[in-house]
Amino acid sequence: MDSKEASLEDQRAQSDVSTFDNELCNATTEYLQGRRFWLVSASLGVTMFIVSFEIPVVATSVVAITDDLGGVDDRSWFLTSYLLGYVAIIVISSKLSDIYGQKPIYISCIVVFLMGSIACSAAQTTAQLIVFRAFQGLGGGGCFSLSTVIATDLVPASEYTTITARLSICASFGLLLGPVIGGAVSANTTWRWIFIINVPVATICLGLVIIGMPRGFPLQGQTGPQPGEAKANSTLARLDIPGAVLLLLAALSLTSGFEEADSLFPWDSPYVISLLVLCGVFWSLLLAWEYYVTLKDSVREPVLPWRFVTQRFIGGILLSFALLGGPFVVSIYQISQRFQLVNGLSGLDAGVRLIPFTLASPIGTWVAAEAAGRFKIAPIWIIVTGATLQVIGFALLGTLPLTLDLLPRTYGFEIISGFGCGFNLAVLFVLIPNLVEPRDKAVGMGAVSQFRMMGSAITAAIVNSVYNGYTRPRLAHLSSLITKDAASSTAIERMTRLVYAGGFNRQMIVLAAFAVAQIPAALLLWKRPQLKAQV
Repeated sequence: MDSKEASLEDQRAQSDVSTFDNELCNATTEYLQGRRFWLVSASLGVTMFIVSFEIPVVATSVVAITDDLGGVDDRSWFLTSYLLGYVAIIVISSKLSDIYGQKPIYISCIVVFLMGSIACSAAQTTAQLIVFRAFQGLGGGGCFSLSTVIATDLVPASEYTTITARLSICASFGLLLGPVIGGAVSANTTWRWIFIINVPVATICLGLVIIGMPRGFPLQGQTGPQPGEAKANSTLARLDIPGAVLLLLAALSLTSGFEEADSLFPWDSPYVISLLVLCGVFWSLLLAWEYYVTLKDSVREPVLPWRFVTQRFIGGILLSFALLGGPFVVSIYQISQRFQLVNGLSGLDAGVRLIPFTLASPIGTWVAAEAAGRFKIAPIWIIVTGATLQVIGFALLGTLPLTLDLLPRTYGFEIISGFGCGFNLAVLFVLIPNLVEPRDKAVGMGAVSQFRMMGSAITAAIVNSVYNGYTRPRLAHLSSLITKDAASSTAIERMTRLVYAGGFNRQMIVLAAFAVAQIPAALLLWKRPQLKAQV
């Protein structure tokens, strides 16, 4: 950074708004105790559970939804639209909490999630459901982001590993029970209950936050500026709205391109090519804009500070989260789909047989937290170990024989890959507050959540494109056999399910490739002595 850029950075630090932030960061924190602590902790845990629950709950309800609303070709958007809602709001919600305070923004996000859930339950077409799922994702993303931010303000740095591990376990149990409950609901009543069930749970979370979280948290009881008291004319100027929009457009163009490739449009169609070109343009504009905002603008606070891009450790963590998000989230959706479409299981049975993966994940999180905390193992080795386990597990899932039988070894492969995903999750989260500057803690925690969900959405689109590229020509050939050879419906159905099996195998190989890429990303954290998480 040259002297002019350094001077502008100093101007930022000396501005009225940044002075306000520095006073917030430097104040002696009065941590919540007793009833308030447990009420807020409970709200964080339940919120993390329910917004994570909504990611895979549709996986075992897709058949019921498409039987009712139609639009079977759009089923992958039921997941992707929710994840893109996350991407749109996560960092902005963190920054809004800096300006207006954590309590009002957290409450607002819960309300948006609640209203989105009600809207999803009332959807009459797949297009409506996709739009309402994105709206629901806006609230879910805000809740997810602020839960991690609030958690690090709830306890001292020495307890970061413990509380983030607990939140990760709550999220993992949401991912565990989502497919099971979704399958049970769809099998016994209308699929709309998978969204209605959120209403009482979110209402309880609202009550816990309103009662337990004091005004001005985490600076309750202190004199001086409080969140929400910044000058009104500086509020909008501080928000990096252009950066948030560019980030969303970059992710949306890439995701849409892969979602529609080999589905509605061929790879060489102007539509797909245009989206992928626009993706490159949006990413270039985003990086240029964030460079300008970080180094030239003395007031606006970037959604992706340029120092995050130039600092090797922060870049490594963000990249690791993006690469972890896909294997962790997408596998839950696709494995349960395989159980239904290939093995012929009901939604409930598919959810139950997914438990080895979803249960191994929180166990891996707990083991990793113990390894980092009690045994002081450097995070880089934990991350490399977790990535290696993912590679092994997903590669084995991707090489299963093409058979309609559910082989017992599948459960073992689920355990290996799920354990590896959970192994990395909590360790990556706890590194951020230890590495970023105090002024960047909220945006840093938001950024890792955003990159995780953005990686999930992009990976979902990629594996869906791979699946379509493999299955569509083969299914078209089978359709021609029906008309020409009058083959029995039973034989055609069997061959169709085997084609699905081949498509799902290729999806798992793609996830294994993403896991492989986590290893060089983790090596960006290399230093002597090794980084340690504060525990």
